[in-house]
Amino acid sequence: MPILKRATEVFPPDLFDLPLSRFPWWVAYVRSRQEKALARYLLFREVPFYLPQREHRIRRGGRSFVSYLPLFPGYVFFRGLALDRHVALRSDLIVKTLDVPDPGLLNRELSQLRALQESGASLIPCQRFSPGDAVRITHGPFQGYTGRVLRCKGGPRLVVSISLLRQSVAVDFEQDVLARFMERDEVGRSAIAS
Repeated sequence: MPILKRATEVFPPDLFDLPLSRFPWWVAYVRSRQEKALARYLLFREVPFYLPQREHRIRRGGRSFVSYLPLFPGYVFFRGLALDRHVALRSDLIVKTLDVPDPGLLNRELSQLRALQESGASLIPCQRFSPGDAVRITHGPFQGYTGRVLRCKGGPRLVVSISLLRQSVAVDFEQDVLARFMERDEVGRSAIAS
């Protein structure tokens, strides 16, 4: 049973064959969970775009659910001249657009990604974390805990510290439950991922 249906990923179908001089690439950084809304907006206005998605399956209460999530949460790739960029910005869904210093490279990389999708390859997003990155646990028993990556070798490990006691305990976890976040002063739960 689908939770979130698959949105149109590519418009037009020959997106990667469009000339870069007439259709330069733009990268939109959108408000939280607004990638599909921007894709619908661009589709309706016939602005070329690419929103790569992945299938996500979960089981709840003995039932299986399928959703289609953006492969790069927060980002939508679109093409066009300044007028097309202006049309996209009028959606009020875009926080900012990112500069594309090498449009040819981006076109090749996205084209390869699309070819992998069309071949039926199962794409799994991989976030690379570096020591010092602020992270939040996104799901599982430690959901909501925050911390910093201490090291990245071997299996990821969550270290939960009780500052008052200057004591810590470690728990192994899967890296896919981590997400980067903007750190601010938080009171309460804290953790360090290593």
